[in-house]
Amino acid sequence: MTQKEYARLSGLIYLLTILLGIFSLVYVPSKIPTAWENASLTAQNILEYEFLYRLGILGGILLYILFSILPLALYRTFAPVNRGCALLMVIFALTSIPFTLLNIVNKVDALTLLSGAEYLLTFEKEQIYTQVLLLLKSYSNGIQIIHVLWGLWLLPFGYLVYKSNLLPKILGILLMAGCLSYLVRFCTNLLFPEYQIPAFIRVPASLGEIGTCLWLLIMGIRTPPTITESNQKLSTSKIEGMS
Repeated sequence: MTQKEYARLSGLIYLLTILLGIFSLVYVPSKIPTAWENASLTAQNILEYEFLYRLGILGGILLYILFSILPLALYRTFAPVNRGCALLMVIFALTSIPFTLLNIVNKVDALTLLSGAEYLLTFEKEQIYTQVLLLLKSYSNGIQIIHVLWGLWLLPFGYLVYKSNLLPKILGILLMAGCLSYLVRFCTNLLFPEYQIPAFIRVPASLGEIGTCLWLLIMGIRTPPTITESNQKLSTSKIEGMS
């Protein structure tokens, strides 16, 4: 495959991960809200929309499987710009995969507790519901920590976009700013858990990732000049300078 074809493939995979992310991380939680002060209500919400809850888990798994392919396709697109930086991007992105998949186990375990299996009859319902809420809290905490890796991979990625001239430089700036926003959110949630983070903090990452995805998929990358073309331009400049 050519560099341009890898860029288009990256855009397609990126779009699928974004759509799956919106479904599993935004839509499903909005339909099955977690009532942190009411374990019984949280459990009832899950049981009422159990199939949607299971679809959310499946969507999350598919998301991270696709996300494991994305940095490899991006590597083939941007490695000619800076191989070391492209490799760092891949390492940060792939490192997040096992953590995210293991974190989903908390949501699966919550379903197990609500399954009504005989071996759970020794527990009171309120005890089970409390355990479910604890598992969901553990999942939420895991997502907060994984934010670090979700942010770090955007830094070398954004740098590559900025330096390559294959895409608009503004996208590279937004991606690097997105890295900072992820780290700010993590540190704020950890150090000041009661503080409500303004929504605009998430804007750079969203604009950078969605913008880069759509640009790669629709517009593709600019064709980098070949060595021959570069030499011709250099020769022309020298001749013009001598005349």
